[in-house]
Amino acid sequence: MKKLIILCAISLFLISCSNLSRKNKAGAWINLFDGKSLNGWKASENPGTFKVENGSIIVEGPRAHLFYVGTVMNHDFKNFEFKARVMTMPGANSGIYFHTDYQEKGFPSKGHEVQVNNSHTDWRRTGSLYSIQDVKEVTVKDNEWFTEHIIVRGKKVTIKINDKTVVEYIEPDNVERSKDQAGRVISNGTFALQGHDPKSKVFYKEVMVRPLPY
Repeated sequence: MKKLIILCAISLFLISCSNLSRKNKAGAWINLFDGKSLNGWKASENPGTFKVENGSIIVEGPRAHLFYVGTVMNHDFKNFEFKARVMTMPGANSGIYFHTDYQEKGFPSKGHEVQVNNSHTDWRRTGSLYSIQDVKEVTVKDNEWFTEHIIVRGKKVTIKINDKTVVEYIEPDNVERSKDQAGRVISNGTFALQGHDPKSKVFYKEVMVRPLPY
């Protein structure tokens, strides 16, 4: 009987270690931007809006979106943590899309946008889950680096700016959107960085993702 109990205990321990190992492996942070080039990314509409200098993606120019099309998770994410270091110039507007797909023209119709905007005329400020749960307060300043952190688990979206939670949103079951927002639902897909307009200049670096278990 003692031997059986010991064997069961050892088995449970090994299973626990195996599960922990899988969780740790799944939880590793992965760089989506190599700091030197736009390898793994594809720009729409106006590719010249995006360039790389001094380890940052600089977004400046006519409307365009830079989609991640690389090999990590075959650029198809469902549950994840996403982080990027961001800096805006005065009057700039940009955004980080998730659960989206490459789209040649226009603003992406699929997925959600997390706002990057500290002083643009649009009142929806940095951290807003755009037009779904908006943030009116300015929590960070132009000309300073800050961290934008997006967490998606199931139907829940958490958005943090410099570790401060600014949005916690749970999508209702069978949610209904207006016709122009039909694609603003939690599903799966890739990420995209937004070039909003020629007067906006935004910097991104340390763009990382941590896939989470389904």
